[in-house]
Amino acid sequence: MPTNPALWLKPTPQGLCCEPGDFFIDPTRAVNRAVITHAHSDHARPGHTHVLATAETLAIMRTRLNERAGETQQPLTVGETLDINGVHLTLQPAGHVLGSAQVVLEYQGCRAVVSGDYKRQSDPTCAPFVPVPCDVFVTEATFALPVFCHPEPEHEIAQLLTSLELFPERTHLVGCYALGKCQRVIALLRASGWDRPIWIHGALAPLCEAYESLGIRLGDLRPATAAAKSDLVGQIVLAPPGAAADRWARRLTDPVVALASGWMRVRQRAKSQGVELPLIISDHADWPALNTTIDEVGAPHIWVTHGREEGLIHSVSLRGKTGRALRLLGYDEENEGEA
Repeated sequence: MPTNPALWLKPTPQGLCCEPGDFFIDPTRAVNRAVITHAHSDHARPGHTHVLATAETLAIMRTRLNERAGETQQPLTVGETLDINGVHLTLQPAGHVLGSAQVVLEYQGCRAVVSGDYKRQSDPTCAPFVPVPCDVFVTEATFALPVFCHPEPEHEIAQLLTSLELFPERTHLVGCYALGKCQRVIALLRASGWDRPIWIHGALAPLCEAYESLGIRLGDLRPATAAAKSDLVGQIVLAPPGAAADRWARRLTDPVVALASGWMRVRQRAKSQGVELPLIISDHADWPALNTTIDEVGAPHIWVTHGREEGLIHSVSLRGKTGRALRLLGYDEENEGEA
């Protein structure tokens, strides 16, 4: 008879712990053995002794954390299975950012899938999410309310390009998180036919270079800090969220301030931040995608790590499934740019 996963996969102050394997998944504190789903800073913390992840995630962690990315690093190829003290561990794509992976755990006849963060929309910069049938599905709930239904990202990019046509004398400043969102916006612009240079804030450059080194072609990127004010008229400039409020932005001519985030569905958020052009582009699953994914994996038990747990747990209960809020702390679903 399969074991109850709650007996061997447990929430702790450090994060989700697989006790028989003696490792943590995305621990929020430095631990001896960490399995990392992706390289965002709230999931990939510094100081672990041994780190296991996809090769892409490890490369991005080294870019972000240098020598603090883990004393030893073990890359695991997607689809390859590793036996850790009787726990069979496999990584499958999560579709969140480059290198992101779900952690599939099989132990004593039970399969648990820890999704990390994920999305179901297409993204030319990372492998798409793969549903894995399981007994327990551990999911995020960042956008687990019915109001959150993300439009197709191509529609949002079309709005940006339309604004450029309407206001050719203004610089368009797009706020976007440095890892994943920035590169996705660039790839979407290229796919929409924007073959002109894209100007980037210096804080975005290292991770764009990391993506290029991992085979993701981003085209002609130029440092905005080195540009004359006249060079940026009618151009697209990407910068971290909030850069419009910095002295740095004074180099821009009457900028149209945009922000690429799933939170831009809430118009009051856009207004309060001075965002003129909200772009609803998210690297997280929206309400329909969360529920579709739960149905596809077929798990009777749904554990929710962080986000809007109550709404999702109520939704799964109506379909005869058991929901459980893990209430793991330290995962920043409120981050405007990352979401």
